[in-house]
Amino acid sequence: MTLRPIALLALAALAGHSGGAIAQVPTDPQPRACPAELPTGATCHTGEDGLGGFYWIALPAQWEAKTGVLVVHAHGGPADTGPATLARGEEDLKRWAVTVKAGHAWAGATYRRGGFGVTMAAEDTERVRRVFVKHFGPPRRTILHGQSYGASVAAKGAELYATVDGPNGPLKGPYDGMLLTSGVLGGGTRAYDFRLDLRVVYQYVCKNHPKADEPQYPLWQGLPMDARLTRAELANRVDECTGVRKPAGQRTEQQKIHLANIVNVIKIPERSLIAHLNWATWLFRDLTQLRLGNRNPFTNANVRYTGSTDDAALNAGVLRYTADPAAVAELAQDSDPEGRINMPVLSLHAVNDPTAFVELESAYRETIDRAGKGHLLVQTFSDESEHSYLSEPQYPALFTALLNWIDRNEKPTPQTVAKLCKGFESAYGDTCRLLPDYRSAPLATRVAPR
Repeated sequence: MTLRPIALLALAALAGHSGGAIAQVPTDPQPRACPAELPTGATCHTGEDGLGGFYWIALPAQWEAKTGVLVVHAHGGPADTGPATLARGEEDLKRWAVTVKAGHAWAGATYRRGGFGVTMAAEDTERVRRVFVKHFGPPRRTILHGQSYGASVAAKGAELYATVDGPNGPLKGPYDGMLLTSGVLGGGTRAYDFRLDLRVVYQYVCKNHPKADEPQYPLWQGLPMDARLTRAELANRVDECTGVRKPAGQRTEQQKIHLANIVNVIKIPERSLIAHLNWATWLFRDLTQLRLGNRNPFTNANVRYTGSTDDAALNAGVLRYTADPAAVAELAQDSDPEGRINMPVLSLHAVNDPTAFVELESAYRETIDRAGKGHLLVQTFSDESEHSYLSEPQYPALFTALLNWIDRNEKPTPQTVAKLCKGFESAYGDTCRLLPDYRSAPLATRVAPR
């Protein structure tokens, strides 16, 4: 069972390094001018994946498959719920130009559509790897890199393609190692619980999403399909209630109380309140109504909320919902990692990430440990408060550490990665912010357990 409507692909064919039939053959890569962010001499190609998505490929000057490394990129999201665009892939390539600067080839898919679908996105990511191999040759090493939601995509892809069928039994899959950055790594059944909490707490406090004179609906739906609410209008409603877009000194006393009650209970920074509400509105609409057949995968029936000025009143007044077990199972199958990896995995997460809680790293660590694969995971953390992109020299340090682990069996530690990073500071013009002794706390310390 997978999230609908997702066209099933021939997974056995997708998993191989080359050959094998793929429904709806992608177009061949066509030369295209590289974005200015890429280093001099790089060459770029684009194409369509045959299912509605697009891809970009970039190669550094003088890159050769027999000696080169390919980084297959799984991008973040899934905030955009419309059709795929080539421009989205270009944005990803610009942001991750550091990969090409480090001397590695880069390949990224846009996914065939916006909205939720982790397995679908993992399939699309694997498709672009196959395109690369067919046209540019099998690289010496292949790294799977997942960023944000894309880390969930990569984690699922690593399990889907951990092994492939060979003439004499299972063979190792196409990826030699995996890098996960700023990852949403709790799986769909855990990573989004706090956004249901946000919806019910926000509605208890502000009572304007929906307003009293608008059609009422269960908040786990996100938004009715025929609703005309825009992101700009929602932001205005949030600002009216909390003053979040105003300097603190310009907020009314009531706005200050409202804002504090919301962010203290949900444990998010003020600056990410509107963004999280957007996801809990339009992404929830896509996930629950279009992908899960209008069934609810979230529960808060027994959650105890704390941190407000009156927790007793809050817990008595918030709306409560109970998940549909079938929806939970379907979402889990599509998006929850199981830890079935057979390659080195290195991760990086900012400790004050405003979008993906750093405690999600603990959830992934627990999953990997339960699967008996803890020896294949090394997690690193940085003293930063960003999500989409962190201090630049940290990325070539991570690539180097991961390749040393793969090629030389030199398993890194957070300390050795931090030392490597210092060596890249001058070339990449930024400061390493790694915290070698940090370890993320359990997810239950950040998100009320249920």
